[in-house]
Amino acid sequence: MASLRDLGLSEYEARAYRALLNTGPTTAKELSRASDVPMGRIYDVLNSIEQYNLVRSQTASRPKKYVAVEPATALDRLLDDKKRELEEKAEQYENIVEELSDELDAAEPVEEQFWTAAVGQEETTDLLLERLTAADRRIIMVASAQTPQFDVTDIGDQIVEQLEDALDRGVKIDVLLTREVVDTLSEEVGRRYRERLSPNPDFEVRTSEDVTGTFNLLDDVECVIQVPNPLGSSGETFAMIDLKDPEFATEVYEEFQPTWENAEPLHF
Repeated sequence: MASLRDLGLSEYEARAYRALLNTGPTTAKELSRASDVPMGRIYDVLNSIEQYNLVRSQTASRPKKYVAVEPATALDRLLDDKKRELEEKAEQYENIVEELSDELDAAEPVEEQFWTAAVGQEETTDLLLERLTAADRRIIMVASAQTPQFDVTDIGDQIVEQLEDALDRGVKIDVLLTREVVDTLSEEVGRRYRERLSPNPDFEVRTSEDVTGTFNLLDDVECVIQVPNPLGSSGETFAMIDLKDPEFATEVYEEFQPTWENAEPLHF
């Protein structure tokens, strides 16, 4: 059940405000009795909710009287206070993340072979998004069949956003597709890539019929390979393998490069 305490008021503050709504203009002593807030605390409580702009006081009267601000106005003010508080916290956390990112990025990477795998739609998408985020020089995307990264769902939007962020970081992105994949793309997918990615000179798409696999090559040291579902429909992803191995990545790139050079540029 919702409570004024959910919006930041203490138990005594909530009691005092609710009591004021029922009593109308009243003195601190009368409010203490009506709200069950101890007399020794009532002035502090009234000062506090007055700072929240939930009450108005009549200083000319003796003794001083208080009246509650209308509930709609009071709740709006409490909500605005909470929003400001959350925005300040969000900014604080963003600054912490930025500071930690600089500190952690300064650590020398350990150049060792490493591989991991993800199974299932959600897990494979998370792995792909994570690895795209990690790229800082180059992303090569190769697809011989329909993949989540060219999907019209939220997954496709997340991929596009990651690619936009990568371009903003100065990452060069090359996409190589078969004509069959291009023909399966919806107008919506085409619009996204046309409007959000293709204007950037570091983003290029080409087509070739010599493409036989679906993978992503990151920074020339890491390969993210899509494993199709052997029991599913064409293009359905079963798993994603992430292999960090500079030697293997170099071999993949050497196979990719001639195909890329002979591929036809795709103009959106």
